[in-house]
Amino acid sequence: MKLLNVLIGLIGFFFLVFSGIVYAETMYVTDVLRLTLRTGQSTDYKIIAVIESGQEVEVLQPGEEWSSVRLSNGKEGWVLTRYLTPNETNNIKLERLEQKHKNLMAQAAVLLEENTKLKNESQKLGQALAENEKTLNKTQSDFESLKTDSAEFINLRKKYEKTSKQLAEKSLRLAELEDQISKLTLYHIMKWFLLGAGVMLVGFIAGFGAKRQRRRPSLL
Repeated sequence: MKLLNVLIGLIGFFFLVFSGIVYAETMYVTDVLRLTLRTGQSTDYKIIAVIESGQEVEVLQPGEEWSSVRLSNGKEGWVLTRYLTPNETNNIKLERLEQKHKNLMAQAAVLLEENTKLKNESQKLGQALAENEKTLNKTQSDFESLKTDSAEFINLRKKYEKTSKQLAEKSLRLAELEDQISKLTLYHIMKWFLLGAGVMLVGFIAGFGAKRQRRRPSLL
């Protein structure tokens, strides 16, 4: 008999322990303004706390009319079961949505500011690109002009070198001709000088011979 009582006591103990573990779940106070936490399962019991709508509580022992709960500050008591719900209340959802909306608005403001900065940078880059294209076009034009001028300069240089070479050849030829003319002139001078000297010598000899012939008869 005592053993049976001990077994019943153990079973009851384990039932209470495991029932507390099994039923210890998170619940929320429904969309009412305030819910009283009492020391017992009746409105006649003392109020030990007032729970706001949407406040989270831990259900220790659920019941059809009253449930035992524990608050986040450790207080335990009884509340009306019909005001508990396993789902988040509308005000919690609303607060979450409002916070989410606030975060999204903050992100949108940041994105808008970044978008404005990007637009300004894009505009500056567009202006810089236009200036670079203008500079590039001018550089290409100058390059083409330089190529044309360089080609003309190369042609002129080739003509100058060719003309200089021809002038040098002609100058050398002219010097050779002048040397030949000088030699020919000297030759003709010597020739006429010798010819004149020969004529004078012949005339002198002839005159001398004729003079002797005229003198000889005067001696007879």
